[in-house]
Amino acid sequence: MVEKDSKGLVHVYTGDGKGKTTAALGLAMRAVGQGMKVAFIQFLKGLPAGEHFFAKQYNPFEIVQISVGDSFKKSKEQLSQEAQQTLTYAEQEIVSGKYDLVILDEIFIAINQGLITVKPVLDLLDAKPGSVELVLTGRKAPPEIVQRADLVTEMLLIKHPFTEGTSARRGIEY
Repeated sequence: MVEKDSKGLVHVYTGDGKGKTTAALGLAMRAVGQGMKVAFIQFLKGLPAGEHFFAKQYNPFEIVQISVGDSFKKSKEQLSQEAQQTLTYAEQEIVSGKYDLVILDEIFIAINQGLITVKPVLDLLDAKPGSVELVLTGRKAPPEIVQRADLVTEMLLIKHPFTEGTSARRGIEY
């Protein structure tokens, strides 16, 4: 449970390195362990990953994905509509008063693909109640959001087995 007078901060986890979603999930687990309520909302994440199976089995929090399925097979119009629906849903959850921590996973992908714009995300930051902790993840965080955030972490790619031809591994990358 969040103390009544604590200030909820805005976190940005960005960069080309691995670990942005993983860091957000770690924070979510820590928050749940302290009795906090968590909303984990994913933009354009695609097929279910290990965190989906874990959340379904143990129910620490729900992972919400409005856009499901293979995004490579969807039109930009459909992806844009799903991203907008996800953003609208996220805003409702942030201002609902039900959650102490809200995570908007891969929101920067939606912005970088032109599916949503920066302006409504900045408006969302303005609408965030003072006690809500908000995390935004994804590559290439827009400078306007980075400037407004209280905490920014960049995951730096130094070396990754993908560059040597290693495929994504179940339980590690997904």
